[in-house]
Amino acid sequence: MNKGDLIEKVATECGLTKTATDQVLNSILQAITTAVAAGDKVALIGFGTFSVSARPAREGRNPQTGAAMQIPAKKIVKFKAGSKLTDAVK
Repeated sequence: MNKGDLIEKVATECGLTKTATDQVLNSILQAITTAVAAGDKVALIGFGTFSVSARPAREGRNPQTGAAMQIPAKKIVKFKAGSKLTDAVK
């Protein structure tokens, strides 16, 4: 399912137009993005939690040459699935 499919399904189930549903979905995604970019944790009970984690710098290898190289530290986004989502997949 892609974003367009999701918009169509939600619009049908909620009796909204696709345009209104697209605006709502974009607003939700923007709010999550803004919160996570600010370092906040976003918890959607039953669905899951978005959070930011720091990945330390480390040494790696260039796969083409085999030469050692330094991989810089960076922040990554993590998602931990909630209980309802996990149970639905079983």
